[in-house]
Amino acid sequence: MKSENYEKNLQKAATLCSAKECCTNDIRQKLVTYGSSDDETEKIVQYLTKEKFIDDQRFTIAYAKDKFRFGKWGKTKIGYALRMKKIADEMIENALNMIPEEEYAETLLTLLREKKKSAKFKDDYELRGKLFRFAASRGFESEIILQTLKNI
Repeated sequence: MKSENYEKNLQKAATLCSAKECCTNDIRQKLVTYGSSDDETEKIVQYLTKEKFIDDQRFTIAYAKDKFRFGKWGKTKIGYALRMKKIADEMIENALNMIPEEEYAETLLTLLREKKKSAKFKDDYELRGKLFRFAASRGFESEIILQTLKNI
């Protein structure tokens, strides 16, 4: 017989998954805060996965698209954030490959042009350094940053 706590935690987790995309790790952490035991947590996660409330592949794709389009994050930063959520490397690679290369390069170019307007610098060398560090902090790869800096 399942406990009352199990049913309550299952309902909370299902409601959370219905409201937004969640990964398995997020739900496990949330269930721990609800006071769920390890056995209950595993049973709830298995149930939610079986019923398609949780799908790590679906979550990974949505997360990567949102962080790129709305947060203007680069692939390195997105990949790192997904690894912190304990998402498998194959899923991360698949999601990052879905980001269109043209749109990726155009986003970086736009970000660097906007940053150039507000940057204070003495010479071109200092400007390039500031723009490079800015783009790297956003998670863009060195190769594409250098290539884009040539176009500015």
